[in-house]
Amino acid sequence: MLSEPTSAAAPGVRPLSPRNTLYLQVLAGIVLGGVLGYVKPAWGVELKPLGDAFVNLVKMLIGPIIFTTVVVGLAGMGDLKKVGRVGAKALIYFEIVTTLALVIGLVVSNVFRPGDGFHATAETLAKGAGSVTKYTSAAQGMGTVDFLMHIIPKTFVSAFSEGEILQVLLLAVLFGLALGKLGDHGRPILNLLNEVARVFFGIVSIVTKLAPLAAGGAMAYTIGQFGLGSLAKLGGLLLCVYLTCAVFIVIVLGGIARAAGFSLWKIIRYVREELLLVLGTSSSESALPALMDKMEKVGCARPVVGIVVPSGYSFNLDGTCIYLTMAALFVAQATDTPLTLGEQLVLLGVLLLTSKGAAGVTGSGFITLAATLGAMGKIPVAGMALILGVDRFMSEARAITNFIGNTVATLVVAKWDKSFDASKAGEILAGKK
Repeated sequence: MLSEPTSAAAPGVRPLSPRNTLYLQVLAGIVLGGVLGYVKPAWGVELKPLGDAFVNLVKMLIGPIIFTTVVVGLAGMGDLKKVGRVGAKALIYFEIVTTLALVIGLVVSNVFRPGDGFHATAETLAKGAGSVTKYTSAAQGMGTVDFLMHIIPKTFVSAFSEGEILQVLLLAVLFGLALGKLGDHGRPILNLLNEVARVFFGIVSIVTKLAPLAAGGAMAYTIGQFGLGSLAKLGGLLLCVYLTCAVFIVIVLGGIARAAGFSLWKIIRYVREELLLVLGTSSSESALPALMDKMEKVGCARPVVGIVVPSGYSFNLDGTCIYLTMAALFVAQATDTPLTLGEQLVLLGVLLLTSKGAAGVTGSGFITLAATLGAMGKIPVAGMALILGVDRFMSEARAITNFIGNTVATLVVAKWDKSFDASKAGEILAGKK
C-alpha cells in the first residue's frame, strides 16, 4: 500500500475564487440574462452557445479530475474491502433516498393532479409527436443490462473521449488499487498523478471565471426560446415540481443532514457559488469538479469523495426522480389515461430502474421519461410533447435538487464511514476559514 503524499491532501487551487464575489457575479449574470431573454428574445436565443461552451469546457475536465483524484486516494487506501465498504454504503444511501423521492413525487401528483383538465386528444398529440422523436430514439437502448454493460468502456481511452463518468470511475478504481499494490515502486506515478490533479483543478479555476457569462447566456436562451408564456400554460405542473423539490430539500435532505450532525443551511451557504452555476446552466454536472474539491476541503476523505460524488451523479438524482414521477403522471392525467394503484406501483418499479441511468446533464431526464413511458406501454409517449416547452424550466429545479442531494450524501457517507474531519468541517461551515 502506498501512503498518500502529504501535498495530496487536497488540490491546492480553489476552483471558485474569490468566493466572496463570484456568486454575486453569477447571480447578476442570471438576472441580466433573464431580462435580456424577455426583452429581446431573438438576442437571447443567439446567446445559447455561451452556456453550452462553458458546460462543455467543464465536462472536458471531469474525466481527468475524477481519474486522478480517485487513483491518488485509493492508492493511499490500498484496500479493496474499504473501497467496497464505501461503495456499498453509498449505494444503500442512494437507493433509500431516491426511492423516497419517487414516492413523494407520486403522492404529490395524486393529491394535486396538475394534468387534470387538459384532455389532450390523439390529434393534439400527433401534432407534437415529431418533437419528442429524438428522445424516444435515445431511450430505446436504456435496458438495465445494457446500462450495466455500458459501464465497461470499449478501450481505456474511450471512457475519457466519450465523457462517461461511470466508465472513468471504474478505470480509476482498478488503476488505484493496482497502483497501491506496487508499494514504493508506484510512488513516482502517485506523485505525478497528484501534481496532474493540481493542474486540472487549476484549469477549473480559470474556466470558472467565465461562469457569470455562461449563466447569463444560458438563462437568456431559456427565456428567449421558450418565453414566459409557456410558464403560464403549464404553471400548475411547474409549481408542483418546484414546491416538491423545495420541500424535499428542506424536510428530507435537511432531516438527513440534521441527523448526521450537519446544518443544511450552512451546507447550502458553503456551496452557494456552485448552486447558482447549476441554476444558470441547468446542469448539475457543470459544478461537479468544484463539488469534489469543496468536499475534500470540508473534511471528507479523498477516496470517499472520489467514489460517492461521481457515482452519485448517476445513482443519486433526487430531483430527477421527483420530476420523473410527476411528469409521467401529468402526461397520464392530461391524456385522460387512468392508472390504478397497482399500475402506479409498477410505474414506480420501472422508475427505480430507469432513473439510475439518468446522467446529470440537461435533457437526460426527458430521455429517461421516454424510456419509462415506453416500458410501461399504457401512457402515450407522444404525450411528452405537452411538457417539452417547459422541460427546460423544470430542469433548474431538478438540477439544484440533484446537486444538494449529492452534497449531503457525500458528507453523510464520509461521516458514516468515519472518514470525516469534524473539527475542520465545523470551522469551514461556520465561515471561519
